[in-house]
Amino acid sequence: MDTAPVDTTDRSLGWPLGVLLRGYEAVVGTELDGLPHRHRGYQVMQEVVHGEQPSQLALAVHLGIDRTVMTYLIDDLVAEGLVERQPNPADRRQRKIVATPLGLTRLAETCTRVAAAEERVLGALDPGEQAAFREMLLRVAGSVRDVDGTTDPCAVAAATLDAQPVPGRGDRG
Repeated sequence: MDTAPVDTTDRSLGWPLGVLLRGYEAVVGTELDGLPHRHRGYQVMQEVVHGEQPSQLALAVHLGIDRTVMTYLIDDLVAEGLVERQPNPADRRQRKIVATPLGLTRLAETCTRVAAAEERVLGALDPGEQAAFREMLLRVAGSVRDVDGTTDPCAVAAATLDAQPVPGRGDRG
């Protein structure tokens, strides 16, 4: 990664967040090419394995993914043999999404590749700074995750990557 100094007289977050997102997509995205729905599929697999969402709907709400989109996403993960829908023992009307053995293996392999790619993205920081950055980023993201529940976060990311306006938000993308 290029670590050339950058003019930091403008302290707004828009430019560096956009650059970071584009860099993340360029470096990490290639590690997700074999996974259905790439970043979304990876997030869902992570939450299925490490989270505690009791249903497909709870999973969609937690990740900020439209429930209709989540249905198609889960269908594709099921078709790949990575997850399966099982009756929720606590509520038989619900289906819990559970990783298959193949899904666990693929996620572990993908996590290893993503971790290495993320280290490359954060290469301008030493390991301690990387850990601190991750912690602060998670804290900030957690504090603002529900600020705008009407805008699809994936649409915002796509608009940023494509430098297009966010649908429904004019030219504020």
